[in-house]
Amino acid sequence: MAEPLKAMYDEAFLRAFAGKVAEAHRPFDGEAFVRTALGSGWDGLELKGRMRRITESLGATLPSEYGKALDVLESISDECRGFPYLFFPDFVEAFGLDHWDRSIAALERFTKLSSAEFAVRPFIRRDQARMMAQMERWSQHPDEHVRRLASEGCRPRLPWADALPTLKRDSGPIWPILEALKADSSEYVRKSVANNLNDISKDHPELALEVATRWFRRRPETDWIVRHGCRGLIRAANPEAMALFGIVPRQVDVLEWEIEPKALRIGESVDFRYALRVPEGESAKLRVELAVSFPRSTGKTYRKLFKLSEKECEGGSRLRGGRSFSFADLSTRRHYPGVHGMALVVNGRQVAQTEVLLTDGANGEDQE
Repeated sequence: MAEPLKAMYDEAFLRAFAGKVAEAHRPFDGEAFVRTALGSGWDGLELKGRMRRITESLGATLPSEYGKALDVLESISDECRGFPYLFFPDFVEAFGLDHWDRSIAALERFTKLSSAEFAVRPFIRRDQARMMAQMERWSQHPDEHVRRLASEGCRPRLPWADALPTLKRDSGPIWPILEALKADSSEYVRKSVANNLNDISKDHPELALEVATRWFRRRPETDWIVRHGCRGLIRAANPEAMALFGIVPRQVDVLEWEIEPKALRIGESVDFRYALRVPEGESAKLRVELAVSFPRSTGKTYRKLFKLSEKECEGGSRLRGGRSFSFADLSTRRHYPGVHGMALVVNGRQVAQTEVLLTDGANGEDQE
């Protein structure tokens, strides 16, 4: 099993980083920093908890004056690039809310080296109008990382981050930023715009569809944003969203739908095969998905769709496919024993279904 991401923050990393700080600021007590970071409860902290512990340890060992502490971090920031150094913008988030101009300049610098998408959100909550105006200015920045921050930082439902309730209720302040970036030259930026549109669609599907329809078929770059941004609506079989992309209800004949085995343990996989026939006549665009109903620990179930295929099929043609599906636990999904429904869905309509039984162990015995 792969090491958890939090494992990158180990004593060796902390000591190497402390050495960089000490070179830039001789009074820095590297031993105290490492000792504080690795203090009580460190082993039980998850990724973001460890980031915040490092931030707090820096706050305890860098100069007490925020501006001087930030000077030290900025002086070594070019040597500290990539995901592990997300605690640079986290330092701004933790200690810089009362130092607006200084902090905004630091976030603009740090986001080019890692990402400040989490750190801007407390500034939005503190003064939404002021911060969204800043992010609108960032949407015109020459650096793609700063432009991405303008969109990614104001996503109403950014993963790993606290939601922004005011922007969930009223997405109005977000739209000028997305309008400015909807044809951005950077794929990195366009992906963020699509994710923001998808977030908005969960709270305001009609508005998201209205914008998607207006943007669609204007430019290839924007078409990709529209399609990716409407993915949640398509998974939910929203008829307007599906029709926008030519995915309309179609009659198909199910020639094959096989899943083996019908009973397995958590951590194992099933193999499935399907075959469909399009009736004679006009061609049809088929979106084929696997729908799995997962039991929760509470006894309730939830349904998740997995895309299998999407293609234009001639009338009278056949579409075949198959693959394995794993019931191994993931960081985003834990499996529980019980009956799992597995269904074949075509253009939003279920056309075949079966069930598999997932157990803790083979033949009723616990796994080793």
